[in-house]
Amino acid sequence: MEIIKNLHSYFAYVVLAILVLAVINAFAGWLGKREFRFDKDLRVSLFALILSHIQLVVGLILYFTSVNGLKAIQTLGMGGLNAPARLLALEHPLINIIALALITIGWSRHKKKTEDTAKFKSIAIFYGLGLLLILSRIPWSQWFN
Repeated sequence: MEIIKNLHSYFAYVVLAILVLAVINAFAGWLGKREFRFDKDLRVSLFALILSHIQLVVGLILYFTSVNGLKAIQTLGMGGLNAPARLLALEHPLINIIALALITIGWSRHKKKTEDTAKFKSIAIFYGLGLLLILSRIPWSQWFN
Protein backbone atom coordinates (compact mmCIF):
# COMPACT_ATOMS: atom_id res chain seq x y z
CA MET A 1 0.00 0.00 0.00
CA GLU A 2 2.80 2.39 0.92
CA ILE A 3 4.50 1.77 -2.44
CA ILE A 4 1.37 2.73 -4.37
CA LYS A 5 0.86 5.80 -2.21
CA ASN A 6 4.46 6.93 -2.75
CA LEU A 7 4.26 6.21 -6.47
CA HIS A 8 1.09 8.30 -6.74
CA SER A 9 2.61 11.12 -4.70
CA TYR A 10 6.01 11.36 -6.36
CA PHE A 11 4.86 10.57 -9.91
CA ALA A 12 2.51 13.55 -9.57
CA TYR A 13 5.52 15.88 -9.80
CA VAL A 14 6.49 14.36 -13.15
CA VAL A 15 2.93 14.52 -14.45
CA LEU A 16 2.52 18.14 -13.38
CA ALA A 17 5.82 19.11 -14.96
CA ILE A 18 4.96 17.55 -18.33
CA LEU A 19 1.43 18.99 -18.21
CA VAL A 20 2.77 22.47 -17.53
CA LEU A 21 5.26 22.01 -20.36
CA ALA A 22 2.51 20.85 -22.73
CA VAL A 23 0.26 23.79 -21.84
CA ILE A 24 3.07 26.35 -22.21
CA ASN A 25 4.12 24.77 -25.50
CA ALA A 26 0.55 24.81 -26.80
CA PHE A 27 -0.03 28.44 -25.84
CA ALA A 28 3.32 29.43 -27.37
CA GLY A 29 2.44 27.61 -30.58
CA TRP A 30 -1.07 29.02 -30.68
CA LEU A 31 -0.12 32.63 -29.98
CA GLY A 32 3.09 32.41 -31.99
CA LYS A 33 1.29 30.80 -34.93
CA ARG A 34 3.93 28.11 -35.21
CA GLU A 35 3.81 24.95 -37.27
CA PHE A 36 2.56 21.94 -35.29
CA ARG A 37 5.50 19.56 -35.43
CA PHE A 38 5.42 15.82 -34.88
CA ASP A 39 8.83 15.58 -33.27
CA LYS A 40 8.15 18.15 -30.55
CA ASP A 41 4.59 19.40 -30.21
CA LEU A 42 2.79 16.12 -30.75
CA ARG A 43 5.13 14.20 -28.48
CA VAL A 44 4.93 16.64 -25.59
CA SER A 45 1.14 16.58 -25.74
CA LEU A 46 1.04 12.80 -26.09
CA PHE A 47 3.42 12.24 -23.17
CA ALA A 48 1.29 14.53 -21.02
CA LEU A 49 -1.80 12.54 -21.99
CA ILE A 50 -0.18 9.15 -21.34
CA LEU A 51 1.48 10.10 -18.06
CA SER A 52 -1.67 11.71 -16.71
CA HIS A 53 -3.66 8.58 -17.53
CA ILE A 54 -1.09 6.38 -15.80
CA GLN A 55 -1.36 8.67 -12.76
CA LEU A 56 -5.13 8.27 -12.88
CA VAL A 57 -4.89 4.47 -12.90
CA VAL A 58 -2.48 4.49 -9.94
CA GLY A 59 -4.80 6.93 -8.17
CA LEU A 60 -7.83 4.73 -8.76
CA ILE A 61 -5.98 1.71 -7.38
CA LEU A 62 -5.09 3.79 -4.33
CA TYR A 63 -8.67 5.06 -4.03
CA PHE A 64 -10.16 1.57 -3.91
CA THR A 65 -7.54 0.09 -1.57
CA SER A 66 -6.74 2.97 0.81
CA VAL A 67 -8.52 3.82 4.04
CA ASN A 68 -8.65 7.45 2.84
CA GLY A 69 -10.62 6.63 -0.31
CA LEU A 70 -13.80 4.66 -0.73
CA LYS A 71 -13.41 2.96 2.65
CA ALA A 72 -13.62 6.36 4.38
CA ILE A 73 -16.94 7.07 2.70
CA GLN A 74 -18.24 3.59 3.55
CA THR A 75 -17.11 3.87 7.17
CA LEU A 76 -18.00 7.47 8.00
CA GLY A 77 -20.65 8.28 5.42
CA MET A 78 -20.62 11.49 3.43
CA GLY A 79 -21.77 13.55 6.40
CA GLY A 80 -19.04 12.21 8.66
CA LEU A 81 -16.13 13.40 6.55
CA ASN A 82 -14.26 16.51 7.64
CA ALA A 83 -12.75 18.82 5.02
CA PRO A 84 -9.37 17.04 4.60
CA ALA A 85 -11.04 13.62 4.47
CA ARG A 86 -13.63 14.87 1.99
CA LEU A 87 -10.85 16.22 -0.21
CA LEU A 88 -9.12 12.83 -0.36
CA ALA A 89 -12.23 10.66 -0.53
CA LEU A 90 -14.40 12.68 -2.90
CA GLU A 91 -13.16 15.97 -4.32
CA HIS A 92 -9.65 14.93 -5.40
CA PRO A 93 -10.70 11.80 -7.33
CA LEU A 94 -13.83 13.32 -8.88
CA ILE A 95 -12.24 16.58 -10.04
CA ASN A 96 -9.16 14.76 -11.37
CA ILE A 97 -11.33 12.38 -13.39
CA ILE A 98 -13.06 15.41 -14.89
CA ALA A 99 -9.64 16.99 -15.55
CA LEU A 100 -8.46 13.85 -17.35
CA ALA A 101 -11.63 13.84 -19.41
CA LEU A 102 -10.88 17.42 -20.49
CA ILE A 103 -7.29 16.53 -21.37
CA THR A 104 -8.51 13.56 -23.40
CA ILE A 105 -11.06 15.74 -25.19
CA GLY A 106 -8.29 18.22 -26.02
CA TRP A 107 -6.17 15.43 -27.48
CA SER A 108 -9.07 14.05 -29.51
CA ARG A 109 -10.08 17.46 -30.81
CA HIS A 110 -6.56 18.36 -31.88
CA LYS A 111 -6.38 15.23 -34.06
CA LYS A 112 -9.44 16.35 -36.03
CA LYS A 113 -8.06 19.81 -36.75
CA THR A 114 -6.17 20.50 -39.96
CA GLU A 115 -4.77 23.94 -39.16
CA ASP A 116 -1.77 24.15 -36.87
CA THR A 117 -3.19 27.08 -34.90
CA ALA A 118 -6.40 25.14 -34.23
CA LYS A 119 -4.39 22.13 -33.00
CA PHE A 120 -2.44 24.27 -30.56
CA LYS A 121 -5.60 26.08 -29.45
CA SER A 122 -7.42 22.84 -28.68
CA ILE A 123 -4.54 21.49 -26.63
CA ALA A 124 -3.93 24.82 -24.87
CA ILE A 125 -7.53 25.26 -23.79
CA PHE A 126 -8.40 21.72 -22.74
CA TYR A 127 -5.05 20.76 -21.24
CA GLY A 128 -4.98 24.15 -19.50
CA LEU A 129 -8.42 23.62 -17.98
CA GLY A 130 -7.44 20.11 -16.93
CA LEU A 131 -4.26 21.41 -15.32
CA LEU A 132 -6.17 24.09 -13.42
CA LEU A 133 -8.61 21.51 -12.09
CA ILE A 134 -5.79 19.21 -11.04
CA LEU A 135 -3.99 22.05 -9.26
CA SER A 136 -7.20 23.03 -7.48
CA ARG A 137 -7.62 19.62 -5.84
CA ILE A 138 -4.08 18.65 -4.90
CA PRO A 139 -3.87 18.02 -1.15
CA TRP A 140 -1.23 20.72 -0.70
CA SER A 141 -1.03 20.28 3.07
CA GLN A 142 0.20 16.71 2.56
CA TRP A 143 2.67 17.70 -0.15
CA PHE A 144 4.45 20.21 2.04
CA ASN A 145 4.09 18.35 5.31
